[in-house]
Amino acid sequence: MNEQQSETNWLDSDNLYPLEYLAEISGLSIEEIDDLVSIGLIAPSAATAERPVFQLCHVLTVKKARRLRDDFQLNHHGVALALTLIRRIDELQAELTALRAGLGR
Repeated sequence: MNEQQSETNWLDSDNLYPLEYLAEISGLSIEEIDDLVSIGLIAPSAATAERPVFQLCHVLTVKKARRLRDDFQLNHHGVALALTLIRRIDELQAELTALRAGLGR
C-alpha cells in the first residue's frame, strides 16, 4: 500500500467526532463551524437527537479554515470561498492525474 492510499484509509476512519471537538481542535467557534455546515463545506456523518458528529476528514477541513481565517484575515465568506476553490483544485488535480495515467504517462 502506498503512502497516499494509507493516508486515504486513515482519513476515512470510522471514528466520529462531536462538534465541540472540532471547535476545540481547530480554534474555530461553534458558530463558525455551523456556518461551514450551513453552506455545505462539511456535513455531519450522523445527526443524533443531541448533537451532530463528523468524520476525521472534517477535522482537517476546519483546521484549514482556521488557518485561512487567521493567515489571510478572512471573514466567513472569504473562508468559504477559499475552501471551495481549494476543494475544486484538488478535484481537478485528481482528474488530471487519472487522465495522465490513462494515457500511459
